[in-house]
Amino acid sequence: MEYNRMVISEYGAPDVLKKVTEKELPIPQAGEVRVKVLTTSACFTDTLIRRGIYPAVRNKPPFSPGYDLVGVIDALGEGVENVTVGQKVADLTVIGAYTEYICLKAESIVVVPEELDNAEAVSMVLSYLTAYQMLHRFTKLKNGDTVLIHAASGAVGTALIQLGKLMNLKMYGTASKGKNELVEKMGAIPIDYKNEDFEAIIKEKEPNGIDAVFDPIGGSYFPKSLSLLKKKGTLVAYGYQSSADGNGGNVILDFFKVLFWNLLPTKPNAKFYVITSERKKHPDWFQEDLKALFTLLTEKQIKPLIGKIMKLEEAAEAHKLVENYMVEGKIVLKVNK
Repeated sequence: MEYNRMVISEYGAPDVLKKVTEKELPIPQAGEVRVKVLTTSACFTDTLIRRGIYPAVRNKPPFSPGYDLVGVIDALGEGVENVTVGQKVADLTVIGAYTEYICLKAESIVVVPEELDNAEAVSMVLSYLTAYQMLHRFTKLKNGDTVLIHAASGAVGTALIQLGKLMNLKMYGTASKGKNELVEKMGAIPIDYKNEDFEAIIKEKEPNGIDAVFDPIGGSYFPKSLSLLKKKGTLVAYGYQSSADGNGGNVILDFFKVLFWNLLPTKPNAKFYVITSERKKHPDWFQEDLKALFTLLTEKQIKPLIGKIMKLEEAAEAHKLVENYMVEGKIVLKVNK
């Protein structure tokens, strides 16, 4: 049976994403399941992988990108007993999810409640899990604490705001002027980063400092973000936007800056969050936290902001939208029915 997938034919612009038809379905090996993919997403990290500038992925093209997925198990490999054919599951694949069928390790997948919408469910896997772990695993935030969220209108930013509301956090969020209304509507105090100085505003409104900053920008933002914190506050750095945008950032340099700041006794705590590293170190966290998010979604305590649903074949166009910050929230790619 034939199936389709999107591959990065070579590193470069979105147009390097090409549709490829495979002649035979992949066969699950021992300990694996084959999944019929229902939804995946176009996230910012996918665009970095496509350009060959994401440090955690060094695969040589051609290969399929795709950081997360929700799908249905349609075949079991030898020895798999923890799941059954027909169950809906999710996984953080990092690469490979831009495909109609994929084989995954049975131990890595998480069962998805059947009643959940597939687009909303896939939004939990990368964006909400990142936000959840930064809030609950990487910081010691208490109900009512004050935080700053950079890129607040993006997929992770909106997830941080929604999850932060459940903790009664006081939240400031930077975004472009056109997206400030969204940020405010979701529950954060908006700051127009293009026309306002977020550092000056926070220092004026919060003279005693704030408890945490979530910063996916890097580069020149890091020292400004760090200056806003209380002595026991935390800067959580994640993402690679400044480096990818060519705005003077450097992923490796940013990483070592964070490590260096932690050696200085006068500086607040700084951490660099990388979801793949945390999953390797704490696989139990991935299972526990994703299940917790599915519960919150089932109980309607959270609702992901899905900016656009597109077809898998439209992946190149989706990447263009992501890179140009044209969509608020998550772009979901619909794969199979």
